[in-house]
Amino acid sequence: MLTLHHLEYSQSFRILWLLEALGADYAFNSYDRNADDNLAPDEYKALSPLGTAPVVTDGDLVLCESNAIIDYILDSYPDSALRPAAGHKDRARHLFWFHASPGSLMSLQGIAMVLGLLEMRSPWPISSLLKAVFGQVRTIFLNPRSSALIDLMEKDLGKQPFFGGDNLTAADITLVYPMYAALDKGQFEGRTNILAWFARIEALDSFKSARAKDDRERIIFKF
Repeated sequence: MLTLHHLEYSQSFRILWLLEALGADYAFNSYDRNADDNLAPDEYKALSPLGTAPVVTDGDLVLCESNAIIDYILDSYPDSALRPAAGHKDRARHLFWFHASPGSLMSLQGIAMVLGLLEMRSPWPISSLLKAVFGQVRTIFLNPRSSALIDLMEKDLGKQPFFGGDNLTAADITLVYPMYAALDKGQFEGRTNILAWFARIEALDSFKSARAKDDRERIIFKF
């Protein structure tokens, strides 16, 4: 029996949604973050060599990393439309956005998060100096790349309704966490195709059932 070890307000929501979309039979263990530091509790960290979410267990197997888990689960559902097969018209589009989630969007968000934390938690006058330096990093590196990626999202979602093409795929599922993080920061204002994607996935029964099982007011962690 596959077990999803679900940490609240974390990327493990992706795996919860995937399992609901597949109609899979699975066990579900939910964990709260520590109240003092907002990190995963010790019993969760003990499951994974990285101590991060998501993590699944399947017999003696312990697996972490979202896309690795998604591929592992979908191997048991070879006919699922959530992973277009080789030769499918949407295969390349699905693959691009499936890997753009950790490779581009979350990488940029991770850098931005670290810069922001350093600015907030450094004493003055170091914080003032860091803001000036990091401002240049945002102007030269982060902002142009983020804008280009969002432009491409808006363009592609104007052609087909999902990141994976005409139908929901694992590309949409792995993008859900960083997409809500970007939405929370107001990065999609005026992006009608992207905003329509949010409305589209929120109307899906699988998304609704995953949100109900998660039973939290929001998907993402709020710093």
